[in-house]
Amino acid sequence: MGKNLLKNPSGEDQLEFWELTENGGSQWKVEEMPGDCGYDFCMDGVTTYFATSFELCLKKQVIDLLAEDYSSDQLDAQPAVTVEDWYCGRTDCGCAYQMAVCLLDENQEVLQEFKPEPVTLDPDSDDCSWKQVSHTFTDYGPGMRFITFEHGGQDAKFWDGWFGVRVTGSSVTVEV
Repeated sequence: MGKNLLKNPSGEDQLEFWELTENGGSQWKVEEMPGDCGYDFCMDGVTTYFATSFELCLKKQVIDLLAEDYSSDQLDAQPAVTVEDWYCGRTDCGCAYQMAVCLLDENQEVLQEFKPEPVTLDPDSDDCSWKQVSHTFTDYGPGMRFITFEHGGQDAKFWDGWFGVRVTGSSVTVEV
């Protein structure tokens, strides 16, 4: 598997490297595992996560693939690009999770997008444990130079504080 191109994927460095595109409610917060009403994470080494609030919280990174030492020829060969993210809710408050990942050309025009339907977690019908979303891009055409990764959500009851979705362990890899 290739190197994770996302910096600070689990909040080890608070919100460094992330552009806060929506920072509503009590805003983004980093918490220690397992946190309030939380579950331990299923992978060793992940000890923190990002928590969202009662208004929409979204954060994004833009990955410049040429700056990450990929050549134009490598990228034009359309290597597989795999994105993964982990999310969970709390056992006392429902929440919503969303993500969007785009492969972009040199003008930052979209070549291909992965934007699954938002997920609603309800503690009355779901154990709210950590769940993974994963997607592999292929056959997107030559010209990829950037990747944007954005994710987040909010709680369902508009409670003051950090009762929204939790996210961690995010990754973007390019298989050259």
